[in-house]
Amino acid sequence: MSKNEELREKLFYDPKHGCKVMDEAEIAAADDFAEGYKKFMTACKVEREVVEYVADLAAANGFVAFDSKAQYKPGDKVIYNNRGKAVILAVIGQKPVEEGVRIAAAHIDSPRLDLKPNPLYEDAELALFKTHYYGGIKKYQWTAIPLALHGVIVKADGTTVKVNVGEDAGDPKFVVTDLLPHLAADQMKRTLAEGIKGEELNILVGSRPFKDDEGSESVKLNIMSILNEKYGIVESDFLSAELEVVPAFGADDIGFDRSLIGAYGHDDRVCAYPSVMAILDAGTPEYTALTVLADKEETGSEGNTGLDSAYMAYFISDLARMQGGVGSIAMSNSQCLSADVNAAFDPTFAGVLERRNAAFANKGIVVTKYTGARGKSGTSDASAEFMGKIRRLFNENGVIWQVGELGKVDEGGGGTVAKYVAYHNIDVVDVGVPVLSMHAPYEVISKIDLYMAYKGFLTFFTK
Repeated sequence: MSKNEELREKLFYDPKHGCKVMDEAEIAAADDFAEGYKKFMTACKVEREVVEYVADLAAANGFVAFDSKAQYKPGDKVIYNNRGKAVILAVIGQKPVEEGVRIAAAHIDSPRLDLKPNPLYEDAELALFKTHYYGGIKKYQWTAIPLALHGVIVKADGTTVKVNVGEDAGDPKFVVTDLLPHLAADQMKRTLAEGIKGEELNILVGSRPFKDDEGSESVKLNIMSILNEKYGIVESDFLSAELEVVPAFGADDIGFDRSLIGAYGHDDRVCAYPSVMAILDAGTPEYTALTVLADKEETGSEGNTGLDSAYMAYFISDLARMQGGVGSIAMSNSQCLSADVNAAFDPTFAGVLERRNAAFANKGIVVTKYTGARGKSGTSDASAEFMGKIRRLFNENGVIWQVGELGKVDEGGGGTVAKYVAYHNIDVVDVGVPVLSMHAPYEVISKIDLYMAYKGFLTFFTK
């Protein structure tokens, strides 16, 4: 290096591609970590499945159900399952809970199509489901791709049946049809946002009539007969169901070099999985460690399984009370990494991103000081002091990281759970993985960034 180059290296902020600073052993560890993540992503398409998967994994690693009347000692591991749709894993630390806890908070819901309460109908001797899209989607992306049906149905007698159709070999798939280009002249005049309208996101589920029936809606009758035989349901049971339509493909390596992963739901399960694996590997930390996996972030975090509710605050308060401490003091002393994704710089669509402040694939996890839209609307905006602490923590422990914003100032924006955590007087900053094609049915992330998320959360819990 020349003297000028040495000075630039010392003075300039210039995050490097992970492969240029990681050794071969760590790159191999990142690739190995990605294999477990791909299995998780293929198995877990909706929040209930994530909770079940995590609960089984936690039980295998010594976690027991949380008991608010128990007394816990350092190293004890507990799990709190909130209605099967959100979950908290906790490892009791050496310091009193009142001195604060360390939280990694991710969400496990992703944009999708939900069935309406009364979904099944027949038209032109085709059977279809009506849907209501969930979260921010580009509606046209959901047509003409294979879809699967996941969820639960609570029958009139109170029993619950699980539904998972379209994932296993030999399962039927479902699809939203689109208009052929030969007849789409008027459709092509619509804006891209209206190319497919919400009421056109109808799921094709069948076309054969019931036996030799000559009555009306015989195709619908045949579908209900199949569902009754398989699940024991009648049409009114849809009224008390949560049925979600998701892409029917698993997680795959992307690229000749297999450096990337394509899958549905990286936002935000790409942060949920490494935060779970980090707490499993946290040992007995100095401060009590929590991994919080929340529902409903994509629709604003409202509801009793979203982080706009008080279930996390109640849990921390219970932990403090067990030790004779005060919950509000515990939360005021706590720190949180709001584990959510950011947009990765895409050279094809560079115009909406401000390169100097964008996140890039393969340059590590992205620390996002503030989110929100335009004038920072809807953000908690982390303090310089907390940013400085996380910066030092990552730098001193070999965590590859970068900073990033979600696009140019006036282009739009988005939010995370950070502001709901900050509401409890907890220091919080967003830390997550850069994603290409965010909110699409098939998103893309880097294996290196995934691994650095795990390393970052583990460092936060244990250092």
